[in-house]
Amino acid sequence: MTDHPTKDASDFDEYAGSYDRDLALGLAATGEDRNYFARRRVEWLRRCLDRMQFAAGRTIEFGCGTGSNVPFLIELAGATSVVGIDTSGRSLEVARSTFGSLKAQFYASGDYEAQGSADLVFCNGVFHHIPPPDRAATVEYLYRCLRPGGLLALWENNPWNPGTRYVMSRIPFDRDAITLSPPESRRLVRAAGFEVLRTDCLFIFPHFLRWLRALEPHLSALPIGGQYELLCRRRLE
Repeated sequence: MTDHPTKDASDFDEYAGSYDRDLALGLAATGEDRNYFARRRVEWLRRCLDRMQFAAGRTIEFGCGTGSNVPFLIELAGATSVVGIDTSGRSLEVARSTFGSLKAQFYASGDYEAQGSADLVFCNGVFHHIPPPDRAATVEYLYRCLRPGGLLALWENNPWNPGTRYVMSRIPFDRDAITLSPPESRRLVRAAGFEVLRTDCLFIFPHFLRWLRALEPHLSALPIGGQYELLCRRRLE
């Protein structure tokens, strides 16, 4: 259920050519492919933004990998552009050739300066690949990327879900990851100054129980899904 993380660039340069295949191998246990999860994450975010009457505007995807989320993010209400940031040069080459446009641009993480102008930062499956001592500085960077009142949608794998742990064990680039529980993620973002607006867990039912998925919005407050989203706001200053 992860997208492309931003661990050491050489690690994911190595996986860039086999990323889709490796991810598909892990997700096969759920009965769904990566597009299913990508679409559901953005649909859930869209629902949250619509309730807040919040326009996506200038969006950053931190840890964009090969850019597969960009077509979904650019469809968010009010989205004007998407900037993808990643450490893997090979993955960024794929992203630029596949999704690059006037509305979608891609940068190496060291080349994009936080300008305090983004409306929304989207981040999926990244922090469990960042060494714990470096996580606080990364969250602070994302805080500086946002304008006051801007939102961070932080998705992470739920270590309390045994299915998630099994899927991660099947994916080569996820096996050594250090996961974060929902309380750990909340402490991390609050320490940087973010206000946590809500925590939602999704992906409770695999494909063979898909007829129960209509219940998931009513169960999202329970920490039982395969992934969770923290929706956070940079405080108005």
